[in-house]
Amino acid sequence: MKQTVLRSYARLIARVGINIQKGQDVIITCGLDQPKFIELLVDECYKAGARKVRVEFEHQPLYKLHVRHQSVTTLATVEEWEKARLQHYVDTLPCSIYIDSDDPDGLKGINQKKIAKADQKSWPIIKPYLDARKNKDQWCIAAVPGAAWAKKVFPGLPKGKAIEKLWEAILATSRVTDDPVAAWQAHSSDLHARCDYLNSLGIAELHYKGDNGTDLRVGMIPEGLFKACGDKSLQGIEFNANIPTEECYTSPMRGKAEGIVYSTMPLSYNGELIENFSVRFENGKAVEVKAERNQALLEQMIAKDEGAAYLGECALVPVNSPIYESGILFYNTLFDENAACHLALGMGFADCIDGYENKTLEECEKLGINDSMEHVDFMIGYEGLDIDAITRDGKTVPVFRKGKWAF
Repeated sequence: MKQTVLRSYARLIARVGINIQKGQDVIITCGLDQPKFIELLVDECYKAGARKVRVEFEHQPLYKLHVRHQSVTTLATVEEWEKARLQHYVDTLPCSIYIDSDDPDGLKGINQKKIAKADQKSWPIIKPYLDARKNKDQWCIAAVPGAAWAKKVFPGLPKGKAIEKLWEAILATSRVTDDPVAAWQAHSSDLHARCDYLNSLGIAELHYKGDNGTDLRVGMIPEGLFKACGDKSLQGIEFNANIPTEECYTSPMRGKAEGIVYSTMPLSYNGELIENFSVRFENGKAVEVKAERNQALLEQMIAKDEGAAYLGECALVPVNSPIYESGILFYNTLFDENAACHLALGMGFADCIDGYENKTLEECEKLGINDSMEHVDFMIGYEGLDIDAITRDGKTVPVFRKGKWAF
């Protein structure tokens, strides 16, 4: 891949993704797959005005070793120096960039129950620090090709060609054109216009209906808003949390979901694939899940904590989005969720509440925002999905027909 194109991508992440302001610190979390690109990204962060850039590398095989050899207590321990670091992040609010290149099945065989127990023990310690930063900092998730991931997406190609092919797909769907900034501005304008229309309807409920058996009703929060790319932190800085993004999304009312929904794509959760599954809701809670592959892991996922079985997000994405039309199954939530309508189990978004900046997290949760240590997106969109909006004055307004916008 040409260095000029990769530098444009790095610049897009630094300037449109997290939108670094002069003097801000940046933390980049990434794998070991594309170190040359990380060099470009660090350079572009400094050119955008960063004071200091820190890179934290992660590696799935090492994580597997830690889980295998450490006790649950050791895995769950948050050391004093780690608490000090978390507090430093609260005090300084660095920008965060997450560069994903993981093998979708890279943690296959790991002791998932052990991980869940450790997470449940450490979460009460970590959560206050995360809550203290929530909606105050800029962050962005993007991706680069990992060799194992590329081979999963393009199994018939040699490793080098598969990596190049995945690079091409990532850059195309991320709108890395001759002028990526202009491309993103035009795309953002379209998505925000759709959100404005949805917000004008006064939606009380979304009804999902598909010929695959999906029949689900999800209640909306009266104060809730649909949002799209272009978040704004409580510091007043605009940023884009996902590159790419195609969604108009909101957080639904906790406890208001009835019916069943079927997945239309595999879900990579904790480094393992869950495939061909369904989720049935009663009184807003996932009370039954079925999966052809990794059902036990899916059951464990919704039992992670009290909020993990409730919905935190409803996102609308048409099947004529560039990612869907590419015909590529990425086995990666960042891309697959932007190919099709999706739901998320777990944590909701406080900033989907109108006037959230003048409310506490607790006040947003009282209005209906779900709270959880999890936020797991799963894809439900396809050519046979219809969605109706039931408005607060009793009207039924088509939102999707045959997987595409109905307006």
